[in-house]
Amino acid sequence: MNEILDGLPNMIAGQVWLAGAGPGDPGLLSLLTLKGLRQADVVVYDALVTPEILNMAGEGARLDFAGKRGGLPSHRQQDISEHLVRLAREGKKILRLKGGDPLVFGRGGEEARHLVENEIPFRIIPGITAGVGGLAYAGIPLTDRHTNSAVTFLTGHGADGGLAKDIDWEALAKSSPVVVIYMALSRIELIAEKFLSSGRPADEPVAIISKATTPEQKVVVTTLAKCAEDVKREHIQAPAMIVVGEVVRLREGLDWLGALAGRKLSADVSGIRPQGSRLLKRRDA
Repeated sequence: MNEILDGLPNMIAGQVWLAGAGPGDPGLLSLLTLKGLRQADVVVYDALVTPEILNMAGEGARLDFAGKRGGLPSHRQQDISEHLVRLAREGKKILRLKGGDPLVFGRGGEEARHLVENEIPFRIIPGITAGVGGLAYAGIPLTDRHTNSAVTFLTGHGADGGLAKDIDWEALAKSSPVVVIYMALSRIELIAEKFLSSGRPADEPVAIISKATTPEQKVVVTTLAKCAEDVKREHIQAPAMIVVGEVVRLREGLDWLGALAGRKLSADVSGIRPQGSRLLKRRDA
């Protein structure tokens, strides 16, 4: 392992690495992010980075919390960006560590632009985003030829705190067979109403994946009509992903974590509605 890490790029004084920590499981870290953790003088980390990952930081590394959590006191984005610049100008090796992927709903692009404006060198290291890793750990494939050949990622949290204003819900409901929604737990009732009023069926499968890939992961499978009620009943906690679409039904046969715990799986997909059938039917109605 050390030989592999030695062959990777080294951190440079005055440089920032914008890296993704993945959705939570330390085993999903990239080798380059692991090297950054070992070499950084300062790790500026988000709220979703797990303690197990932070424990991989090198001896003597300073850990600076810069997290944001909905409804809780949070660091201002401008303050975080300026903090990175100050550290770089002090000659530190800085790892800016974000949950998931830094460029997927993670404001990594904003921080990188601020570094560019201040002539600070940086490297971007992708991470496994929760919309990929979280679904895999829930036994829900993003795509499957029986259900969908397209998928849409969106955020349930717009720049002003409400739903994103640039989403055409009617067009989305008609065109995207599978939708994966980040940061939407507190708005699940409104989102379900948007889909239902745009023509998606009330019995369409929905999965809510809480604390994905961690030992506390919890998955609730429900429907558009019942998802808001079930979130309250099951006491689902953030962070959570919401998945809408027929692909959710495949969890019955692909819940590999459940199988490890003794659950019997079924490979039968006879109950799956062919991809696009409901969408095309509504379009022609």
